Amino acid sequence: MVKPKKYLGQHFLVNDGIAQRTAEAVNANSHPILEIGPGKGKLTGFLLSIFSEDVTVVEIDKESVEYLNEHFPQLRDKIIDGDFLNLDLDKYFNDKVNIVGNFPYNISSQILFRMLEYRHKVPQLVGMFQKEVADRVVTNPGSKVYGILSVLIQAFYDTSYLFTIQPGSFFPPPKVKSAVIKLERNGREKLDCDEKLFFKVVKLAFNQRRKTLRNSIKTVLPENIAQNEIFNNRPEQLGHKDFEHICNLIERNS
Repeated sequence: MVKPKKYLGQHFLVNDGIAQRTAEAVNANSHPILEIGPGKGKLTGFLLSIFSEDVTVVEIDKESVEYLNEHFPQLRDKIIDGDFLNLDLDKYFNDKVNIVGNFPYNISSQILFRMLEYRHKVPQLVGMFQKEVADRVVTNPGSKVYGILSVLIQAFYDTSYLFTIQPGSFFPPPKVKSAVIKLERNGREKLDCDEKLFFKVVKLAFNQRRKTLRNSIKTVLPENIAQNEIFNNRPEQLGHKDFEHICNLIERNS
């Protein structure tokens, strides 16, 4: 018996239709699948039916690992007993790997940041998120929910909002709606600016999102360009290309 554990943020998917739609949203691009947090394997079963032996799962819950070993013999030697956030993908996958999952709400943003670290290795992610997080990832500049995740992910991935999921599709039902989104690598190997500076500027800007950039990033902003009109903007008004331009301005004038 696998009981959902609150401290792990577990809400097991119980809706066959949602599981099937999610599995079918994954492009068959010849790369293996890594499912994060399969729980009792509702989504796993559909992934196995489509991708057969190309499915590996990572699960931190010991009860779930035992359950999966018992009910999914196809996963023999393909269950990683551990935490995705500490997982060395290079150790388990020589080439690229697609990430899929019903992600625990309490670590879903961390999963996305971890994916960004391995973006050279992850061509595609299809995942279930709290709707608020899903909206944040796919939204365009100008939105109130546009933020750090929006800019960083959209710099490297094309984003698609696929569908909304009602709480009753999970056990126990969460108090909020969920959504499935799809991220696909956009082919950019590197940014048109210094990457470390880009991440730093974006985070500084959104940590004080109500201020104009002139004030929010003043610790890295050279005085001789501080009056440039672009710094009149607040961060949610700018796309990743704008932030790359800002970083180049800073570099050239530092």
